Amino acid sequence: MNKQEKERGQEAVRWRKIIHVDMDAFFASVEQRDHPELRGKPVAVGGDGERGVVAAASYEARAYGVRSAMPGKLAIRKCPHLLFVPPRFSVYKEVSQQVQEIFFSFTDFVEPLSLDEAFLDVTENKFGYKSAIYMAYLIRKRIFQETGLTASAGVSYNKFLAKTASDLRKPNGQAVILPEDAAEFLERLPVEKFYGVGKVTAAKLNRFGIYSGADLKSFSLAFLTKHFGKSGQHYYQIVRGIHDSPVQPDRMRKSISVESTFEQDISARNELDFALQRLLEDLKKRLRKQGLKGRTAVLKLKYSDFSQQTRSRSQEHYIPEEALEEFYRALLEQEPLKQPIRLMGVGLQKLNTQPEQHGVQLHIVFP
Repeated sequence: MNKQEKERGQEAVRWRKIIHVDMDAFFASVEQRDHPELRGKPVAVGGDGERGVVAAASYEARAYGVRSAMPGKLAIRKCPHLLFVPPRFSVYKEVSQQVQEIFFSFTDFVEPLSLDEAFLDVTENKFGYKSAIYMAYLIRKRIFQETGLTASAGVSYNKFLAKTASDLRKPNGQAVILPEDAAEFLERLPVEKFYGVGKVTAAKLNRFGIYSGADLKSFSLAFLTKHFGKSGQHYYQIVRGIHDSPVQPDRMRKSISVESTFEQDISARNELDFALQRLLEDLKKRLRKQGLKGRTAVLKLKYSDFSQQTRSRSQEHYIPEEALEEFYRALLEQEPLKQPIRLMGVGLQKLNTQPEQHGVQLHIVFP
């Protein structure tokens, strides 16, 4: 590709029309929709028991500092009148499918990220609309009309900026970052607001005096790659509004897994065997249903002090279903446990979706 062709390609990317749609407090909003007595009240989907974890929190609960993945006991301390409801994943999946159908009525270029959010490339769309801002409005309107739920949206010329924009007007709003406004917007943006920059990375950036996009932009590519590896190149590009990754409607599933948090920490061999057996039964059902098989078995262990360990074993050929138990038992016995176990997970990687068949990966958090 010569220089002129490359420049034309970059210009085409710059004028893509990308929408990121994110359902507002999805699990909690479904529960408030279906149970009117919960509306306007702080609601957490999950468990409030000794081992309970918040899977989702309503905006009323978030006002008290309740967040997803927070232990239920801590959530109660932050909001004593918090109402816990058990998750209904089959209902959430059904509503998610309704929303997906709305997306696909506008464009075939839909990249789901989870049950409650997705990227849409509407540069070319089924209605011939020119305005992505108008389409985002129509999508949100239809979602409300057909599901009774609200969604927020971000519109821009790449996925990073669209995702960033969708967080600016939540809940039930939308925002746009135009190409000509991107540079100034990114320079003003605090680094912790950059999509993909978590608390740990933000703290590391802060140690170098990097608090805003303008600060980040002042550092060279060499400096950022030296201190942040491959991520450094990513930060160097996104602060300049460069993110060429296209919407991928046929993303390949890379892994499949199931996990369980126990009511009490376990360490006895018979309890570990029983827990492993239950997880493997669930994993096998999912593998059969989706026609999946893999070459790498992964065992995830989270200890009583919340430290985590991952053990894996690979082979050249796909692991037969009847051999899975042998693989995971070998991983479990690979070395003595450091402490009692609070969570166990089993999964497969290097699946037959690469490249024999394709599928959409939906990340679902299971209790």
